[in-house]
Amino acid sequence: MTYVIFTISIVLNALANILMKVGALKPKDSNQLIDVFTNMATNPVIIAGIVCFALGLAAYNYVLIKVNLSVAYPINTSLGFVLVVLVSWLFLKETITPVQIGGIGLIIVGVFMVAR
Repeated sequence: MTYVIFTISIVLNALANILMKVGALKPKDSNQLIDVFTNMATNPVIIAGIVCFALGLAAYNYVLIKVNLSVAYPINTSLGFVLVVLVSWLFLKETITPVQIGGIGLIIVGVFMVAR
């Protein structure tokens, strides 16, 4: 059960980052700081991202009760990074360089090493 919740935590964190990016793509009428915050507070995509962050944090907190931080944090961070890069490439049409692909491969190997 812990690993299912851990997976949910990682996916929610990655989804939150992606939603924040998609929400930020909406054109803004002003560069005033107050207008940026107002836009964030009224943008449903950004609000959904914030909710995903909160739910992911709750799930991650549960994981930390069961798993050592020295294992949980590297796995959470690195797999979240890999998910964000892949989804950004697939759905946001961001480019991935060969160096990034190599880095993703190294991250995946590192996750397996940390998890063992």
